[in-house]
Amino acid sequence: MGPKVMAAIRDMLTSRRVLCLAATIDGEPAASLLPYAVASDLQSVYVQASTLAKHSRALEAGARVSILVHGLDTEDVDPLQVPRLTIQAVVEPLVRETDEFNAASRVFLARLPSAEMTLGLGDFTLYRLRFGQGRFVAGFAQAYDVAPDTFQEMARMGL
Repeated sequence: MGPKVMAAIRDMLTSRRVLCLAATIDGEPAASLLPYAVASDLQSVYVQASTLAKHSRALEAGARVSILVHGLDTEDVDPLQVPRLTIQAVVEPLVRETDEFNAASRVFLARLPSAEMTLGLGDFTLYRLRFGQGRFVAGFAQAYDVAPDTFQEMARMGL
């Protein structure tokens, strides 16, 4: 995979603000829409969720989930050409009042300032979704495997 494809992946991650979280909750498949921010090392994303929401039951430490980020589906775009990135991830809940939580909060709020109010509520918290294997589809017949080393290379290249 060349630098242009890696730049397209990074652009996808940094231009969108919500992702689809796919998980098994209470033994059933479920999908949720969550706001996210990309970690500075490009190895994960931070998502915010209320512990009162059903999807937060899928966000336990070590849980495996899948995320989907996609381009815009507009009338002038062929749906088969909508770019999309699907990545398996491992959940890491962040503990409030720790350096890690505070650093993630700064990244999250820089991207989504309106989350300041909800992050201040006791039932909302942040989770790191650490990237695993995945697939980037840039369009018809343009599919690429991604893995943790893909994101490490992107960060190393400054993409």
